[in-house]
Amino acid sequence: MNNNATVANSDEPINEDSQLWNADLAPVDESQRNWTWVNISALWVGMAVCVPAYLLASGLIAQGMSASQAMMTVLLGNLIVLAPMLLIGHAGTRYGIPFPVLLRSSFGTIGARLPGMLRGLVACGWFGIQTWVGGFAIYQILSAISGSAFIGEPLPFIDIDAAQLVCFLIFWAAQVYFIAKGIESIRWLETLAAPFLILAALALLVWAYMNGGGFGTLLTQPSEFVAGGSRVGEFWRVFWPSLTAMVGFWATLSLNIPDFTRYARSQRDQIIGQALGLPVPMALLAFVSVAVTSTTLVVFGEIIWDPVVLAGRMGGTAAILGLVFLLIATLTTNLAANVVAPANGFSNFAPKRISFRLGGFITAGLGIAIMPWKLLESAGAYLFIWLVGYSSLLGPIAGILVADYFFVRRCRLNVAALYQRNGEYEYYRGWNPYALLALALGIAPSLPGFLTAIHVIDNAPQFLVQLYDYAWFVGAFTAASTYYLCMRTR
Repeated sequence: MNNNATVANSDEPINEDSQLWNADLAPVDESQRNWTWVNISALWVGMAVCVPAYLLASGLIAQGMSASQAMMTVLLGNLIVLAPMLLIGHAGTRYGIPFPVLLRSSFGTIGARLPGMLRGLVACGWFGIQTWVGGFAIYQILSAISGSAFIGEPLPFIDIDAAQLVCFLIFWAAQVYFIAKGIESIRWLETLAAPFLILAALALLVWAYMNGGGFGTLLTQPSEFVAGGSRVGEFWRVFWPSLTAMVGFWATLSLNIPDFTRYARSQRDQIIGQALGLPVPMALLAFVSVAVTSTTLVVFGEIIWDPVVLAGRMGGTAAILGLVFLLIATLTTNLAANVVAPANGFSNFAPKRISFRLGGFITAGLGIAIMPWKLLESAGAYLFIWLVGYSSLLGPIAGILVADYFFVRRCRLNVAALYQRNGEYEYYRGWNPYALLALALGIAPSLPGFLTAIHVIDNAPQFLVQLYDYAWFVGAFTAASTYYLCMRTR
């Protein structure tokens, strides 16, 4: 591309000397849009089959749901989040632009850095969590090979022992290798790994059936919310925040999905690929999670929710093979879901100084700094503080993007102006005050509930505390309607 290059869907040239441009943020040329629906479905399988997703259904059962209630909640949450996935992904496929560039249409050429950073920081948290899961799988493999666990005293401040830290850093380094290789290496890995991940999930299901004399007792065990249970009448109080958590699980990808759909061959490919690749594998994984967990009660005499711990308990060759599959699952999920978005986000902050590769290295560094093992201390903290908490930030951004692209601009973007400081997306010195207002008003209703959940305050109005249970929905609707009304008066 030369310094007066044009791109598909735009008759205006893009100035490559602009401070808003670099090769990683540039629109994808038509010749590079070669991802079919198979590639996109494989991408989703690679992201969906992972330990944190496995823990969703088991976490809901730990909160009192029956197996069927847990599986339906997971499925419904993924069907809901599929809608913004397809809507926001449309812009990526039509114009070939990544998520940080799409943000410039609504937030302004400079203001786009704020929501990009919010999305990126959440991804850094997830990168750390997945890296901890992968590192613990390596730890279990070494324990299985050596025949004994080598647990030492926790190190000061970080609260894990030296062996766990070393395994964590080994898996971290493996991911840095793929970051250095770039986006195409990630696509290659996702497509190659998807069939093996499906086979691994089916193998777990076969193990559960053969060793448990069926699928155990949890599939027929009633929930704690019915007569005779310990939480009668409390179902809806648990269901709504749980559904928000299910939506929040992929609320991250619902924003930066253009980072992937910009490589799609057509809108048909991105729609079919996502519709097949997201809700179906997540629902099947929820079933595998519940069935396998129920079998652990029969086989080991106790419920084992964590598949990494389970693989370690199996022993022998089966344990090692299971843990290797878990490593592959964690690797594919982390690279696609938690590296691409923050890498592009950091690159958008200073395009001339930060490339996709450097942005990925920054992500990897922050993933260590957050000490992710502390985010997984309990199912309640995982579901209702981490997942629901960040959904209160990301829901409003999704609402603004959908309102801007579909209702304000009617799917029409001036691609060249997205890379100009003096174009139509400059607004006020690069910031759109209407988008900032909508973002603030979208976050505000959930803030008292979040502060109450993390025990910063304890006397917030009950109505506002309850709104936190619907954080993603309230934030998305409030921000979208505020933005649309403001832009109509502009």
